[in-house]
Amino acid sequence: MKLDGMHHLTMITADARANVEFYADLLGLRLVKKTVNFDAPDAYHLYFGDEQGSPGSILTWFEFTGAARGHAGAGMIHTIQLGVDSEASLDFWEERLAAAGQPPQRGPGSLRFADYDGLGLELVVADPENSQLRAEHPEIPPEHALTGVEGARAFAGAELGADADLLTRTLGFSATAEGDGEAEYLLADERRFRWGYDPPSQRGVQGAGTVHHIAWHSRDEDHEAWRRRVAEAGMHVTPVIDRDYFLSIYFRQPQGVLFEIATTSPGFAVDEDPDHLGEELRLPRQHEHLRPQLERLLTPLENPRAGSGAGR
Repeated sequence: MKLDGMHHLTMITADARANVEFYADLLGLRLVKKTVNFDAPDAYHLYFGDEQGSPGSILTWFEFTGAARGHAGAGMIHTIQLGVDSEASLDFWEERLAAAGQPPQRGPGSLRFADYDGLGLELVVADPENSQLRAEHPEIPPEHALTGVEGARAFAGAELGADADLLTRTLGFSATAEGDGEAEYLLADERRFRWGYDPPSQRGVQGAGTVHHIAWHSRDEDHEAWRRRVAEAGMHVTPVIDRDYFLSIYFRQPQGVLFEIATTSPGFAVDEDPDHLGEELRLPRQHEHLRPQLERLLTPLENPRAGSGAGR
C-alpha cells in the first residue's frame, strides 16, 4: 500500500477575483471547480489544476473576503514548488512575471516569487520521472506550461525528527537529507514529491497568503486502511469525510502541519461536463438549499474558459 504522491494543497485568500486572475490568467492553470467551503458556505472554495483536475496538479483556496494577511511560521508550509520543463521555461516565466509586476528572484534551477496575498511560490525544473500535468492557456506555450506540484517546504514546529517515523514508517516517505536545522523527504510512487523543513524564523499567523493543509493521494481501495494505519501510529485522525469530489481523512502531525489523505474518485467531472469544469457554481449537497442566498452573497466570478458570458 503506497501513497500516490500529493493530491492537493489548500490555502487562504482574501480576494477570489484576484485569485482567479493570478492563477488562471497569469499562471495559466485551469479553474476546475467553483464551489464553497463545507464548513462556511458563505465562503468560496476554488480549485485550480491541469486540464482534467488531476491529483498532483491541484491548488485550492478558501476565500475569506478581506482577511488580514498572515505569514508562515513554526508548523506551517511556507513555499510551494511548481514544476516547469526546463531552464528555458524559467526564462519565459521570469519575463512573464516581471511584466505582470511580480518580479521573481532567479536562483540555480528555480524562480522564487509571491502571489498577491504574499504566498511563497517557487518554479523548479520538474523531476523527469513525473507525469506532465499541464493546463492550456493561449498566452503560454505548451513547452513552458506548469507541469504540476513538485514539492513544498514547511517551517519545523518541533524538533527535526519529531515526525520522521510517521513520514517514513507509516506514510512511506524516504529521508533524503538532514542537518543544519533542515530535513528533506521524498514520496515516490505515481508522482515524486519533495517535502522539506526549514528552521522557523518567526511565529506564524494564519491568514491570507498562508497554507491551510496539504493532502496526500490515496487509491480509493486503500483509504480505510490508511485511516487505520495513521491511527495505529498514534495520530488523532478524523472519520472519513465525503468532500463530494473525493473522500478525506485529516490529522495534525507532530510538526504541527495539517495532513489530509484524499481519494482519487469520484473526481471533478462527477457534477460537470469535463469540457466545462469550473464554469458554474457547484454546491455541496448539504448546502444546495442555500443556493438562492449564496448566489446573491458570493462575488460574481468569471471563469476565463467560459468566455464573457460566464455565469457564477
